[in-house]
Formats: sequence, C-alpha cells, structure tokens
Amino acid sequence: MSKFGVIVGSIRKNSYSKGVAEAIVKGLPDNSEVTYLSISDLPLYNQDYDSESIAIYDDFRAQVREQDAFIFVTPEHNRSIPAALKNALDVASRPWGQNSWADKPALVASQSLSGIAGVLANHILRQSLVFLDMPTLQQPELYIGNIQSLTDDETGEVNNEDTKVFLANAGKQFADFASKFK
Repeated sequence: MSKFGVIVGSIRKNSYSKGVAEAIVKGLPDNSEVTYLSISDLPLYNQDYDSESIAIYDDFRAQVREQDAFIFVTPEHNRSIPAALKNALDVASRPWGQNSWADKPALVASQSLSGIAGVLANHILRQSLVFLDMPTLQQPELYIGNIQSLTDDETGEVNNEDTKVFLANAGKQFADFASKFK
C-alpha cells in the first residue's frame, strides 16, 4: 500500500483544482491511502517561527513526512502558483536542512479557465519541486485548459468523460512511477 498526499493549490470551495485532483485519484490502486492535506489555514511562513514550536506548522510537516508521494493540482494565479501553495511548500521545507518533501515522488497538474491551461503555474511549481528534491513524473503532461467546459460549475467535479479517463490514466501512471521510489 502507498500513501498519496494530495495538495490542491486552490483554497476555494468546490475548486476546479479539487475536481481535477479527485479525477486523478480515481486512477490510483484500490489499496492506496489518500490524504488531502489542507493548506488554507497555514500562517505565512516566517523564519522567526523556526526557533519556536508552531503547532500548525509541526502538524503539517508531520503530515507531509507521512506520505510516500504527492499529487499537486494548481490553478494559475497571475502567471504563477497561488500564494497558499507556495506557502505550503515553504512551511514543509523548513527549517533549513529539514525538508519534509525530499525524495517524495510528485505529479503536477494545472488547470485554467483559459486555453493556456496553467502552463506557467505548472512549470513554476515543477521548478520548486526540483529544488525540494522531489522526482517528478514528466509524462503525461497535465495541462487542463478551458476547465469550466469540462466540469460541473457548482461542484468543480470533472464531468467530461474523455477528461476523466485521461486523468485517471495519469493517476495510474503516477502510481507506477512512484512505486519505483519505495
């Protein structure tokens, strides 16, 4: 059994990113343990906190360490990743020398209302993951454009059959990739 952590970059209720994440998770093996890690309540990272024990930071770092691999799904905000997602990466990679993300395989998916599909957010996130020492699945590339035409507006759930199949297959491929790092 593998433990897959899921980080949804959008903190909006019923976000499109959450719908994409759920569609990817459907492709994981049945015996997988999946944990959605909440990033919405993390205080902004401040190095001053490293000398103190901040319970919410400690709890989040422990959750990250417990996972075997990660699925990241992000929208694109101003040609980058959302602040909450960057903050989560920072919190769990500190204090210096105690990177909780290291050696955990990752899958990156991005989605956007536009046709460019969050490509810049995807690559900016990948760049951070390189520094965090997270081997990242290269193919398939998961850029989901025009997401509003592929999902239910009220729930964010993916309802386009071809997209659901594509994302579930990506989840299966990621599980295979992640198993090589155990």
